[in-house]
Amino acid sequence: MSINFPLLLVIAVAVCGVLALVDLVLLAPRRRSAIAAYEGQVSEPDPEVLDKLNKEPLLVEYGKSFFPVLAIVLILRSFLVEPFQIPSGSMKPTLEVGDFILVNKFAYGIRLPVLDNKVIEVGDPQRGDVMVFRYPSDPNINYIKRVIGLPGDRIAYSSDKHLTINGQPVAEKLLGEEPGTLGSAMLYQEKLGEAEHLIRKEMKRYRMEPGREWVIPQGHYFMMGDNRDNSNDSRYWNDPRIPRELLGMVPDRNIVGKAFAVWMSWPDPKMRNLPNFSRVGLIH
Repeated sequence: MSINFPLLLVIAVAVCGVLALVDLVLLAPRRRSAIAAYEGQVSEPDPEVLDKLNKEPLLVEYGKSFFPVLAIVLILRSFLVEPFQIPSGSMKPTLEVGDFILVNKFAYGIRLPVLDNKVIEVGDPQRGDVMVFRYPSDPNINYIKRVIGLPGDRIAYSSDKHLTINGQPVAEKLLGEEPGTLGSAMLYQEKLGEAEHLIRKEMKRYRMEPGREWVIPQGHYFMMGDNRDNSNDSRYWNDPRIPRELLGMVPDRNIVGKAFAVWMSWPDPKMRNLPNFSRVGLIH
């Protein structure tokens, strides 16, 4: 069962805020009146009695204490920066399993928490951006991939694993090889627009029919993982509930934000190893 953390956070802030407001409007004035009445009846007020009369209900005390903290977390998480952890190797070698990343929540527009409606236009995803988004078939799941296709683009992926955008082959340079699932995997430097980054291909592995093409509709984006043969991305999504022309496309309303930095890595906490900061840096 997935947990809608943004909704829980909004509810928590609302409940704590209501408790603080009730205390400000109703309970605090009553406490002050009770203290004034007591002080008017005695010549020397007992400090213990005053403390008892001025004591806030436990629920109100907790609500007032947590409200500013939760409100700050909600604002930061909803409008500025949100942390995520990488659960799979689909973005190798750019991102490794266990990387903790930071996502810019305002790079592609200010959105209301929970509702996710864009209220302020800021910018649009650019080709080559590493973007977090909600999986179209299950919006409760967050995915992270690289933006390949923009609205209006024609994307092709050939049988020899070359990417073409609008009839132009994407520039790539072979850097070397490393062990792969089936023999060796080849490492390339790829250039998408102004973005240069590493990608990984397993030349003996095929997961789809060759020669596929996609035309990206307005308001949608085509996403691929840098680990090209070990990534569940726009090339493979299949959902009978989604119109065929939109299969594999990420609608603008599903965008979460732009991943921009790794701040910590913790590959396998179950092995009782400690987090490390060797991979800290900006994401390209």
